[in-house]
Amino acid sequence: MQQEHEDATVRSEPRRRARLPEPRRRTRLVLASALMLFVELALIRWTSSNNLYLVHLTNFVLLASFLGIGLGFLRAKAERDLFPLAPVLLAALIAFVLVFPVRTGTGRGGQWQLVGLFDLPPLPRPLSLAVVFVLTVATLMALAQEVGRTFATFAPLEAYRLDVVGSLTGIVAFAALSFLRLPPLGWGLVAAAAFVVLLGRRAARAGRLPAVALATLVLMLGAESFLGSFQWSPYYKIHTADVAGGLVRVEVNNTPLQTALPVSVIKQSSQFYLYPYTYAGPHDDVLVVGAGTGNDVAVALDQGAKRVDAVEIDPALLQLGRDRHPDRPYSDPRVTTHVDDGRAFMERTDRRYDLILLALPDSATIVTGQSALRLENYLFTTQALTKARSLLKPGGTFAMYNYYEPWLLDRYANTVRTVYGTAPCVQLGPSYGPRQQAVLTLRKDASTGGCTNTWTLRAAALEPSVDDRPFPYLGSRSIPSFYLWMLGLVLLASVVAVRTVAGPLRTMRPYADLFFMGGAFLLLETKNVVQFALLFGTTWAVNAAVFAGVLLSVLAAIEVARRVTIRRPVLLYPVLLAALALAWLAPQDSLLDLSVVPRFLAGVTIAFLPIFVANLLFAVRFKGSGSSTVAFGANLLGAMVGGALEYLALILGFNALLIVVALLYGLALLTGRRHLVAARA
Repeated sequence: MQQEHEDATVRSEPRRRARLPEPRRRTRLVLASALMLFVELALIRWTSSNNLYLVHLTNFVLLASFLGIGLGFLRAKAERDLFPLAPVLLAALIAFVLVFPVRTGTGRGGQWQLVGLFDLPPLPRPLSLAVVFVLTVATLMALAQEVGRTFATFAPLEAYRLDVVGSLTGIVAFAALSFLRLPPLGWGLVAAAAFVVLLGRRAARAGRLPAVALATLVLMLGAESFLGSFQWSPYYKIHTADVAGGLVRVEVNNTPLQTALPVSVIKQSSQFYLYPYTYAGPHDDVLVVGAGTGNDVAVALDQGAKRVDAVEIDPALLQLGRDRHPDRPYSDPRVTTHVDDGRAFMERTDRRYDLILLALPDSATIVTGQSALRLENYLFTTQALTKARSLLKPGGTFAMYNYYEPWLLDRYANTVRTVYGTAPCVQLGPSYGPRQQAVLTLRKDASTGGCTNTWTLRAAALEPSVDDRPFPYLGSRSIPSFYLWMLGLVLLASVVAVRTVAGPLRTMRPYADLFFMGGAFLLLETKNVVQFALLFGTTWAVNAAVFAGVLLSVLAAIEVARRVTIRRPVLLYPVLLAALALAWLAPQDSLLDLSVVPRFLAGVTIAFLPIFVANLLFAVRFKGSGSSTVAFGANLLGAMVGGALEYLALILGFNALLIVVALLYGLALLTGRRHLVAARA
């Protein structure tokens, strides 16, 4: 039988770690794992709020994090202790992003363009991304080595269990800070406290550098938190600025969002807010999706609405509207506010409306850093517009408006035409660079209300987006070339990094099956994120609950593997295939038609059953691994490759990822069947 690679040299730090009392080692592993995941989540959230290059590179920081964590586990038994460098590397990453931000500013001629600090040209995108990638990898590698060294002092399953408990702790901590809307200073203080506890006496041996780095880190995040008119919501870094006339302009994640305008000004300078009412029928009951700071709500009230449901996903933007909008629309008794995802609200409400407005719902952020979804993607599918039509009263009107590029206007108009069977009314306003103000309206009975300027179907009109492939901003079924270049360079850099840091790649050959399992599991997790975003909304609370649910499923599988002897573990593969087939065959539309409780139970069963079986399979295999840190490192590197494969959804849709998952588990079976036989023996 092939001998699994073992590191025969036990260095001084791992030996000292093994001599610690077991309760201290348990606490240390949980805390280190919590810190590692907390820092990963914070970096995904924070870097994209300061660097616009990262806004649409959905899981770039996630890929860097997985690579760094995998490298850290592979270096768990190395002589050099990297953990004291983690605060230094993290501070360097934060300093780089703050000194070289990428944001939207005005250039010559008043046109919007990307700028850096003091409106200077930003760093070139390849250079900016390369530095962020390298520093993220290095930071997470130093953190993961600390986790890996304590991880190696336990039996594999016990170590895995404690690591999952720590990861759950990290998710809960970050979710709590999101709920409290604390600025980055709060994140920095939590991380710094965990660093201090984990460094302990090593801080003195490492000199002043880690302490100075932690102090600098806290100072930088404190300055960002309190200098300037910033506040932090669960989704955005929000900047407010007073402009002429006592108005307030709002920017989110370094890009302009809106200015809170009184209706008197809107009627003079932004008349397209009024266009939906031109050909609308009655508008006593109005639904505004994307209410923001209140402009659309104020116009609805001015136009005679008797009741307005204002839906806004971001509580901070809604509060800004309450406090700063000059017309105070949210104080009007006719208005009911809802902090919710627009699609989720439409799926749950029983009310019917005379007018439904998709009012400039254009987010500047992605869902979690682990999917290609922006917050509003599920609002623009054929299923979403069909649901909106069903909520209209007889004679009611649907309208959507924004600043559209011509091709995107065509896509949305074609989507409306697909749902209603009639071309919508198109009203155009002024152009701003390549974008133009445009309003699409149509009544429930597919009439235009007298509008004669209807959209003309073009031969090359883009296909509508659907719930399985909700990418309205992607022109064709393809992966953009820049993504392909980015993924190729990331994977090449990963091979070089693994070879340089961990030695010959053949040391991980015995764990090839765990590598494939890692890739498959990451895709399963991504599928769950997007499925629950559709079923319950793309809110931060739903996403946090999904990640917690995934880890609880993992924990349940570990407990079963610890307590139950599975005599024929290879039979778990057909059970997993059946669970994947159930997830594939279950129609999403039928789940959306269920009430909340049955929908939740069905969604949980379909989503978490394959995750439980997959992790039971992993736990049985991992239990017998000869080197738990190398095995876990191989699994994490596989997860990074899974993150790259996620982009196949741009072509195939999210449901097709289940086929890729099945293929990867097939490869895991081919490469690891002998280990399952050994586990049975």
